[in-house]
Amino acid sequence: MVKYLLKKSYQRKNFKEIEFDDLWNKDGVFTTMWIYNKPPKILFFKTHIGNLIKSLKAYKIYEKGIKNKILKLINENIDKTKSYNHLLRVALNKKTISISLRDRVKPKKKFGIKLVNYERVKPEYKNLKYKKILGYLSKMNTSKEDIALCVNDKIFETGTSNLLFVKKNKIYSAKNKYYRGTNLKFYEKKFNIIKKNIYLKELNQFDEILLVGSGKGLVSTSYIVDNNWKRRKNKIFNSMYKTFEKEFKKEKYIFN
Repeated sequence: MVKYLLKKSYQRKNFKEIEFDDLWNKDGVFTTMWIYNKPPKILFFKTHIGNLIKSLKAYKIYEKGIKNKILKLINENIDKTKSYNHLLRVALNKKTISISLRDRVKPKKKFGIKLVNYERVKPEYKNLKYKKILGYLSKMNTSKEDIALCVNDKIFETGTSNLLFVKKNKIYSAKNKYYRGTNLKFYEKKFNIIKKNIYLKELNQFDEILLVGSGKGLVSTSYIVDNNWKRRKNKIFNSMYKTFEKEFKKEKYIFN
C-alpha cells in the first residue's frame, strides 16, 4: 500500500485546488523526483523539469508560463522545515496538474525482476498510461522485485526504471522503445553505454543487470524470477554507485 504525505490537484486554467486526481491512465505526462534532507533538496531537479516541459510540448499540452506555475506549486507544497526522503510526482493533462509525495521505498540488497510480455504506450515518453504496470506492481513487494517489460523476445525497461546490462565490463542498454530517464542520462555522461537489442535468449551472457531510476536510484539485480539468470559480479555496480555518491553530494537543488 502506497503511503502518501501529500496529494493535491489544481485546475490548470486558474490553478484553483480541486479534488485529488492522480491522473493515472489519462492523456498526459508526469515526472517523479527524489526529494530528501532538511532543508529539502531534489536531485537533478533542473533536468527533471526540463524533461517534463519537453514531454508537455510533445503531447501538445504545453502553455507559456507553465514552468513557473509548476515551480510555484512545488514551493507552496513543500515544508522547508521538514526532513524528507520521499518521491515527488508532478503529473499534468490538458485540464489538471497534480502533485503528490509518497514514501521512497528502499530496495533490498537481494532484488529480483520478473519478465512480463508488455510494452508501454508510446514508451519513449513518460506518459500516464500505466494502468497495466500498476496492476502488476500492486501485487508485488516493490522493495524486493520489479517487472521487466519484454516484447518479441527483447527486454527494454522495468515498470519503474531503466535497465543496464553488463558483459565483460562493457555496459549495454536497449536500443529503443523505452524512456531515457534522468538518472540514465546522468550515467550516459559518465560511462560508455552501448545501445543494442537485448534478447531474452542472451541474458545468461550478462554478468550484471542494473536498475537505474529516480525512485530506486541504482540497484543490482540478484536474480530473474522463473529464469536461471543470477548475478555473477558487482564490479560495474560498485563503480557506478561511487560515481552517483559523488554527484549526490554536489549536485542538489535547494528551495529558495
